[in-house]
Amino acid sequence: MAATHNEYRGYLRNTVDIETGQHRFHPVQSSEPTYRPLLFGTLAVMGLLQVASSVAILLHLTGYLQEVDLSTAPHRPIEEVQTEPVLNALRDTRKRGGRCKTQRDILPSAHLPIKRHQEYSKKGEERAITIDWEETHGYHHRMDYQKGKLLVMESGFYYVYAKTCFRYYNYPPEDSSQARSPQVDVSNTQLIQYVYHESIKQNGKALLLMKTGSTMRWNDTSYNMYCAQQGRGVQLEEGDALYVNVSNAWMLDLHGEGTYFGAVKLGN
Repeated sequence: MAATHNEYRGYLRNTVDIETGQHRFHPVQSSEPTYRPLLFGTLAVMGLLQVASSVAILLHLTGYLQEVDLSTAPHRPIEEVQTEPVLNALRDTRKRGGRCKTQRDILPSAHLPIKRHQEYSKKGEERAITIDWEETHGYHHRMDYQKGKLLVMESGFYYVYAKTCFRYYNYPPEDSSQARSPQVDVSNTQLIQYVYHESIKQNGKALLLMKTGSTMRWNDTSYNMYCAQQGRGVQLEEGDALYVNVSNAWMLDLHGEGTYFGAVKLGN
């Protein structure tokens, strides 16, 4: 009985010793996972690559990156060939300091509408008369104008043009007490336009440059209209003159949109 009691106490002691004793196995030291540095490094490399690609695209679009392949030099892209003249023009403008065109850069030219306040006699209507033009409503640059004539101030090759419109109507007056203007026979009317060139080389001799027109058969009571237009190139010298003659000038339409005269220099 005593032996059994001693064995029980020994069992209790061994149990306590086991619980309070040193561990037989050392605990495994917890190590920090190794995948985190690898993940951070991968993200950093991807970010750098994205930044580098963005910078490369930006430089390419702004023209700082140009791929040159000597083997395909004759076959240059169409876009590059088309943009070169524009770029060269911009470079030239920068070199000139953005200088605007001066009066010297503009070619000689003139455009004159018919003078509104003028009357032509019906007597001798078949005789050609020189038309007077309006300076204030037209213009002449590096050309002069005197008494119906354009004066050439600079030699060169010019394009000369003229247009004249004729109209005729004979409506009865609104007031029956007023005398009706005498009718004119317009059943066989010649409406001719002539453009002359006075050459200084031939001592001011008038040379016929152009001629056009028609013989009109108009009704003497209703409204009638006809226009003649012509133009051509001609070599002119400084001091030459140009003018326009018409038959039946009293029938001219005195509106500048229909009757005008002009010239412009095209080259030397």
